[in-house]
This record gives sequence, C-alpha cells and structure tokens, in this order.
Amino acid sequence: MMSFLTLPEVGGIDVFIGTTRQWTEGKETHRLEYEAYTPMAKLEIERLIQSAVERWEIERVYVSHRLGLVPVAEASVIIGVAAAHRDAAFIACRFLIDSLKKTVPIWKKEYYADGTSEWVDPRSV
Repeated sequence: MMSFLTLPEVGGIDVFIGTTRQWTEGKETHRLEYEAYTPMAKLEIERLIQSAVERWEIERVYVSHRLGLVPVAEASVIIGVAAAHRDAAFIACRFLIDSLKKTVPIWKKEYYADGTSEWVDPRSV
C-alpha cells in the first residue's frame, strides 16, 4: 500500500487502520465477522473514491475492507490517501472511512466472550 501511495509530488500520506477492539461498551469481544454484498460494495467504494478525488486535491487513494472473521487486534479496514498537502489527505481519509461505514453494504457481527453475538449497525459506531 505504501509503495502505491508514495509519489514524488506527494507531501502527505494519511492512513487509517480500523482494528477489532477487545472491549465494546463493557463487553469483551473475541472477534468480528464481516459480510458484504460484494458487487455493490465494490461499486460504492469506487463511487466514494471518485467523490473524494473530485472534492480534494489528492493523488491516490487506497481502500481495503476485510470480509470474514477478524480476531482482536487485527485490521479489518485500511484507507490511505496521498496528496501534495496533508490537509487534503487528512480530510479525504476521514471522509472515506465515515462514508464507507454509512453507505457501503458491509455488515458486522460481534462475538463476545460470554458466548453471545449480535449484528451491529455500522452507522451507530
């Protein structure tokens, strides 16, 4: 990812890595599971990338979201934005993760230490 984002004209690279945290609202999490409607998810991610490119002066964007089981402390989503200036990279990266959680058809299930599990609305976190 870093070799893709690194260019001579780039002065700022912002990277967001979302990981599975061990505790959520007082409940111990053992792992997460992600499911997606993949064709629609890919199209929506491409739409978000295009929107970011049109709104800010950015050179390159990297977006990857894992599907399946994701243990505690492992990454589920990585977003990288390269721009000539850091402000554009920071703002676009924040826009991409916030928009991805709201609009991309990827669903998250939390598995807890007590043996229970639940689907979580990504827009609520």
